[in-house]
Amino acid sequence: MCAIFGMFDLQAGDDLPELRRLALELSQRQRHRGPDWSGVHADARAILVHERLAIVDPASGAQPLRSRDGALTLAVNGEIYNHVALRAEAGHVAGYAYTTASDCEVINALYREHVGSGRLDDMLNRLNGIFAFALWDAGAQRYLIARDPIGVCSLYWGHDSQGRLCVASEMKALVGVCTDIAEFPPGHYYDSVAGRLARYYRKPWHDVRPVQAQRMALQELRGAFEAAVHRQLMTDVPYGVLLSGGLDSSLVAACAAQFARQRIEDGDRTEAWWPRLHSFAIGLEGSPDLAAAQVAADALGTAHHACVYSFAEGLDALPEVIRHIETYDVTTIRAATPMYLLARRIKAMGVKMVLSGEGSDEIFGGYLYFHKAPSAEAFHAETVRKLDALHSYDCLRANKSMLAWGVEARVPFLDTEFIDVAMGLDARYKMVDERRIEKAVLREAFAGVLPDANGPGKPDLFLAKRL
Repeated sequence: MCAIFGMFDLQAGDDLPELRRLALELSQRQRHRGPDWSGVHADARAILVHERLAIVDPASGAQPLRSRDGALTLAVNGEIYNHVALRAEAGHVAGYAYTTASDCEVINALYREHVGSGRLDDMLNRLNGIFAFALWDAGAQRYLIARDPIGVCSLYWGHDSQGRLCVASEMKALVGVCTDIAEFPPGHYYDSVAGRLARYYRKPWHDVRPVQAQRMALQELRGAFEAAVHRQLMTDVPYGVLLSGGLDSSLVAACAAQFARQRIEDGDRTEAWWPRLHSFAIGLEGSPDLAAAQVAADALGTAHHACVYSFAEGLDALPEVIRHIETYDVTTIRAATPMYLLARRIKAMGVKMVLSGEGSDEIFGGYLYFHKAPSAEAFHAETVRKLDALHSYDCLRANKSMLAWGVEARVPFLDTEFIDVAMGLDARYKMVDERRIEKAVLREAFAGVLPDANGPGKPDLFLAKRL
């Protein structure tokens, strides 16, 4: 991930060199997200600044990305996991010529392919990834701003006193310049030609309806999650997994361990550049999470790194945590503090990307109050509500607390293809009753994959009910 800053609707009388200098200064406030390189594009109507965290194509993927004819300029914060497939499909009709191996350049090609039809929602729904981007079409004097479906990548926008539209990855880049600042909503785009915000991401499972009598397809669920993890191992730099020892992070680690030895970017044909999977955990002295994480790491064979922090260290970090995550929500701050401290250790080891387990509780009803759901319809409706709000809490925490130290967090449970499978399940299979515990369908789909933490012949830690 990276950081982007954009300024649009510049006027003929504007002092372009001065605005360019201002844009660079504002973007520097979020440079912690992209410490590897900075790039800027400025013309008479638009300025785009990019702070790069190089994960894919470090050699040639510097941004803003320009089309070969110079008409399109793109600044992206995020990853497009299906870019290889899209490259094979997109751009040929429109004659787009790629200039880099960056996963994000496919957005330029898709834009050129779809802009004539006016179906920008179709373009965006083809992307499987986490992203927030600003695209400037100089030829048409048009710009497009969009954010990923769930809101894993942060994005904000506002207007300055002269009516220029500004967009940035973090609010701090807009403070003092914009007279109004708001979060850019997930699953939406803004097209300057239409002049309005539009929603592009709306799936059938969003609608609360009578629950379908659909067969519980455990193999399909498992296969979809393994495919999500495999996609998200796309990287040209050292990576790892966050491992708390609970069900969700352990499943992520177990799936990652299956694919770690082969290089994802060339179709698993060669050995990975960093074949040993590293896992990371954090907790206070004597934390049961640290003990559980070690059990999982030992069983999975990861190179495990446990970080112990003190209460005083957590308290000392609070001002910086709040500054980075840009919220006063107490629960989010509490959860972000150890993640912020762990990210610093991860960065010190030279790791730039980690997989994390956010999203599972929202999709499968893992919180205890889901036990009280009066019906499958109510259960499903609450999972939809939780997913729609996730960008304000867990996604915000994972994105900003990790990127405070230039570490990218990826979230396989929130892969859009996996979400469609998991949210398409009949909610009755997710509910708790006298025979089934929370997230039972997920546990059953991966039965035998996770370690028997209690020893031979004893109940599996991950299949036992833990309240």
